[in-house]
Amino acid sequence: MTGFEIAWVAWAGAFLVIEGIALHRKDKNDTLSEQVWKIFHTEQGQKKTRTTQARRAVLVMFLAWLVAHFLSGGRV
Repeated sequence: MTGFEIAWVAWAGAFLVIEGIALHRKDKNDTLSEQVWKIFHTEQGQKKTRTTQARRAVLVMFLAWLVAHFLSGGRV
């Protein structure tokens, strides 16, 4: 394995440990999903700011690119 492969496996492992602890604790804003929902103001009753729509647009564009990038084998 190369250094980068080891680093990516370690990163994935760290993510799984952090997310697992957050899921087990069940506290608010611990998981990655809860952080994303907080940043992009998706919770019911959460105050929207002037940048909310821009943040959401950036998230949608990034996720669309990421899916296309993975599914195209890096051609996108």
